[in-house]
Amino acid sequence: MSRVLGYQILCGLVGLVFVLGGLALVLSFFQWHAPGAVGNQAMPVGPNGAYFMAFSGCALVAWGGSLIGGARRPREGTWIGTWTAFALVLMALYRIAAWIVGDYAALGDVLRVEAFVFLCFALGFVWLRPARSPAAG
Repeated sequence: MSRVLGYQILCGLVGLVFVLGGLALVLSFFQWHAPGAVGNQAMPVGPNGAYFMAFSGCALVAWGGSLIGGARRPREGTWIGTWTAFALVLMALYRIAAWIVGDYAALGDVLRVEAFVFLCFALGFVWLRPARSPAAG
C-alpha cells in the first residue's frame, strides 16, 4: 500500500468517524430538550453540557468534512492532516494532564488509552502525509 493510499484511508475513516460523532453530539442536544425527556442517559451533562456538546458536534462535522475532502485530494489538502495531528496531540496532552491531576480517577485507564490512540493517529497523519503537489503552492 502506498503512503498516499494510506493517507487517504486514514483521512477518510477518521473524517467519517468525526462526522458521525459530531452528528450524534448535535442530536443529543435535541434529545436532551425533547418534550418529556429526562436528559441524555448515556452522558449526564445537564443543559449547559448538552449545549457545549452540540457546539463541539458542529465543529466535528466541519473537521470531518475537511478530512474527507483531504482524502479525496490528498496532495492538495496536506494541511488538514498536519492540523489534525496537532489537534490530536493536544487532545492526548490534556487527557494525560487530567489523568495526572486525578480528578478523573473513576475513568480508570481510559484517559491513558485514549491518549495513546490519539498519538498513534497523529503519527499516522504525519508519517503518511504525501508530498504537496506543485499546483497546491
